[in-house]
Amino acid sequence: MFITGFPAGSWSTNCYVLATAPGEPCVIVDPGQESIDRVHEIVRENRLTPAAVILTHGHMDHVWSVAPVSRDFEIPALIHSADRYRLADPAGSSLVAAREQLLAMTKDSLELTEPSDVRLLPEDPSQERAQLELAGITLGVRHAPGHTEGSVVFDLPMADSPDVLLSGDVLFQGSIGRTDLPGGDPRAMDASLREVIWPMDDETVVLPGHGGQTTIAAERAANPFLQAAAAGGSAQPAPRGL
Repeated sequence: MFITGFPAGSWSTNCYVLATAPGEPCVIVDPGQESIDRVHEIVRENRLTPAAVILTHGHMDHVWSVAPVSRDFEIPALIHSADRYRLADPAGSSLVAAREQLLAMTKDSLELTEPSDVRLLPEDPSQERAQLELAGITLGVRHAPGHTEGSVVFDLPMADSPDVLLSGDVLFQGSIGRTDLPGGDPRAMDASLREVIWPMDDETVVLPGHGGQTTIAAERAANPFLQAAAAGGSAQPAPRGL
């Protein structure tokens, strides 16, 4: 399996590229601000053929470059139905920086616009795990609201190594996503941590939306917010990123 990622933009948002191997189709995850050039480099250097962009949620630091990336490669963008509305107005639905600051940050590019081909991620009626097959890769899609209404995590079963979890802004190394922005819900976040994250295998490698990689075992042992949620309580982090 080919998995690479890099932090991009003012919020150091992690963008990932997944493929079964170099020279194969790939999936791009969360192309944020200033990620376009690096995405093109990874695709070119590894002879990849992009098949789709998938989004962990709709905050602008994760979707900033989704429209130009989708346009450049002529591929769809997939997002959970509850966050679909955010792609129509990424800045207005994130509500973090002043309009003047955002306009300066776009530098007259086509970023922060809605992709022309938006599709919805599959959903499991039981609210457990839907399955998404793209570029020869099978991903589990788990709805994990709290940071936003439509936040999801993607789990990637691996044959000969620990499974991988793309956790977006649900789980970070030592912390969790903030719940104080519009659409955030502390109770929903606690439930997502308790019901979606905590039961995962210890060895699962976590690739978060911000910061370095970790494992489920490490977070069970040292993440106070995950521990509090699992115990039935609630502990909310200081605001971080979007």
